[in-house]
Amino acid sequence: MSATAAGFCTAYEEITEVRVQHPERIRELARTRARRTVADTDGRMLIVAADHPARGALASGGRADAMASRTDLLDRLRTALADPRVDGVLGTPDVLEDLLLMGALEDRVVFGSMNRGGLQGGSWEIEDRFTAYDAPSIEADRFDGGKMLLRVDYSDDRTSHTLKMCADAITDLARHELIAMIEPFVSRRGPEGRLVNDLSPEAVIASIHIAQGLGATSAHTWLKLPAVPDMERVMDATTLPTLILGGDPGGSDPDAVRAEWERALAIPHVRGLVVGRSLLYPADDDVAAAVAAAGAMIRP
Repeated sequence: MSATAAGFCTAYEEITEVRVQHPERIRELARTRARRTVADTDGRMLIVAADHPARGALASGGRADAMASRTDLLDRLRTALADPRVDGVLGTPDVLEDLLLMGALEDRVVFGSMNRGGLQGGSWEIEDRFTAYDAPSIEADRFDGGKMLLRVDYSDDRTSHTLKMCADAITDLARHELIAMIEPFVSRRGPEGRLVNDLSPEAVIASIHIAQGLGATSAHTWLKLPAVPDMERVMDATTLPTLILGGDPGGSDPDAVRAEWERALAIPHVRGLVVGRSLLYPADDDVAAAVAAAGAMIRP
């Protein structure tokens, strides 16, 4: 048996070879990998997000094609996951399976991204269909939960379809005793037709109340929220465990962003960070340093 069929891939061309010759290896590794569950953490988590490309969102920090190279993205993810203060990763099946084949998901918390159908810039973007993981596949891979994006545009009738899809997914995840991580926004179309998220405290509070009421139970529901002004008042809107998202680092002052994260992390039911581009594509391109700085906020 070849080395790639017997164990983890050590080069990217081996990933392709396994996908051609031994695709069953992906399921085998998912069943046998060493797990770190949410219960194994100290209640606070740093999760690296890598589900942007599947929605056609490849830009970061002013570069339109920053995430275009899969091997470069995997290099950055492997650097991030090598830091012991990183608890896990959030991604779509293609990315997570590449990481699985390279052994990068060992002893890590894993969340599967579920709805990537609202392609960035699409006329239907607000109707964010579930095109990736579902609850049975997340359970089969022994992952910890599923993440969904919920944008509410009061002027777009398709919002109601996304609300129903998210509610059904939350209920299904709960039946499988899996975490449902909801990333809600109140959104609107800007002058050029681009979907823009309203980051005012009032809009984030409204999005929290909408999101936490979805599904037949909230027992397994977590929130993924932006750090915004007046965060103490914002977080008073919920008792659900919450992770703070990172956003696109383009045009942002890294020190100011980290200060916002620290203020949010001081609130008791804020349990950590889910950060993608800010850690994977920092302005100085030093992924290890960006991850270390974020990790120090979670575990000083």
